[in-house]
Amino acid sequence: MKAKILLVEDDINLGDVLRDYLELQDYEVVKALNGEDGLQVYNSQAFDLLLLDVMMPLKDGFTLAAEIREINSQVPIIFLTARGQMEDRVAGYKAGCDDYLTKPFSSEELELRIGAILRRCQKPVSTADNGNLDTSRVFPLGNYTFDSGNQELRIGEKRISLTTKEVELLRVLYSHKNQLVTRETALKAVWGINDYFIGRSMDVFITKLRKYLKLDPNISIVNVHGTGFRLEVKE
Repeated sequence: MKAKILLVEDDINLGDVLRDYLELQDYEVVKALNGEDGLQVYNSQAFDLLLLDVMMPLKDGFTLAAEIREINSQVPIIFLTARGQMEDRVAGYKAGCDDYLTKPFSSEELELRIGAILRRCQKPVSTADNGNLDTSRVFPLGNYTFDSGNQELRIGEKRISLTTKEVELLRVLYSHKNQLVTRETALKAVWGINDYFIGRSMDVFITKLRKYLKLDPNISIVNVHGTGFRLEVKE
């Protein structure tokens, strides 16, 4: 089945070019011209990925993403913007995006990033005939259960939904539990590149994970100054 993409871009010419190119790459693309229309379209259909311009009339991309995140914490979001300052990138990741492309960018680069995100988001089908969950993607984490397949943390009756990037980052930390994970290792594993600006944005995700895990005092994500992070779990 074709992956279905919502493209919200107020530049009509750019939007048409991107839609035509992505349709040639065998994606189904639905286009909206502003944030309010984008939200209405999103609520009327199911999408596999969202491409959101940041500077738009009526409702900007950051606001639109934050509102969509209240509905769906898992759908991948890529921001398209002419604003490339570090503060804007951090704001984008805080709003819940999975990637951030600064204009001008090539259509080929956009398609490669879309493909990489969609491949990471694909959930494997359980091999069990009885329909049980694929437990290889469910991990004990202190008093929590980390269900990476369903993108959530569970503790008691509480369920915390995670974005794709939060899942990937927590998996990297979990696989090196009580060990140092360098910033370079985490960046390459989750974003595929060791980039200064993305590195600053990664700190936003670390802060969010700390917030999610604060219900268990035996779990902490420790900064190792100038080097990386360590997920400490007291057994």
